[in-house]
Amino acid sequence: MNPIPFYKMSGAGNDFIVIDNRSNVFPRENTSEIVSRLCRRKVSVGANGLFLLEKSETAHIKWQFFNADGSNAEMCGNGARCAARFAYLTGMTGDELTIETIAGIIGAKVYDDRVRIKMTDPQDLVLNQNLTIGDTSFTYGFVNTGVPHVVIQKDTIEDLDIKTVGRSIRMHPRFAPAGTNVNFISPLVEAHYEIRTYERGVEDETLACGTGNVAAALVLACVRGAASPMTLKTRSGSFLKVYFRKNGENFNDICLEGDARVICIGEFDKEAWNYP
Repeated sequence: MNPIPFYKMSGAGNDFIVIDNRSNVFPRENTSEIVSRLCRRKVSVGANGLFLLEKSETAHIKWQFFNADGSNAEMCGNGARCAARFAYLTGMTGDELTIETIAGIIGAKVYDDRVRIKMTDPQDLVLNQNLTIGDTSFTYGFVNTGVPHVVIQKDTIEDLDIKTVGRSIRMHPRFAPAGTNVNFISPLVEAHYEIRTYERGVEDETLACGTGNVAAALVLACVRGAASPMTLKTRSGSFLKVYFRKNGENFNDICLEGDARVICIGEFDKEAWNYP
């Protein structure tokens, strides 16, 4: 097979393998297994996810997005920013574009190494729900911002065992069969918040989650009256900004803005995934 060109990109610490697949350069058989192998760190390229940018009949580009475990994902806010900047840098589109995703068509505007994306409207918002895991009870909000998210407020999140607690909530029967992402938020200063996220599909805490930041902002707007735009500090130290219009418990014109950086440009062949 011919070597496959790729970009390695990072959005607020969420890292991705990005491939122009308009000419079907990526293997069409065993795709999920190949993706999971490419995303393994130390033995391959390594990433939180991989997306293939393809031709679309309804938008400028279409993506297939895969989590690190090879599963399909409907939407990824940090990934969408990287996809938009990749499309612009490689001449696939101009600096304003639309992307066809499983969650719907989203818009994007590229500003140098930052990108603002217009999200689809949220669904299934519920507030002040209770959940008990072992001896611990949580009050949470839930909203689907393209993918499902639980949002839990804490006074501090620095010492939380995110991997253990997040996995327990992610796998809870209440969210079966698809499961959920889990976000923990705490206040900082001047209406800023800190956020940590356990991501479904990665099955671990990640350095950032764009749709999780949007979910947290919408829940905070409902329960704390937080205003748009809202700034959240991710685990990577990067700040993501969320814009929205609120009418009661309904939201629209939701945008997510943050960095979308190119880490490296390269190519790989089957040796990248052909290992024990």
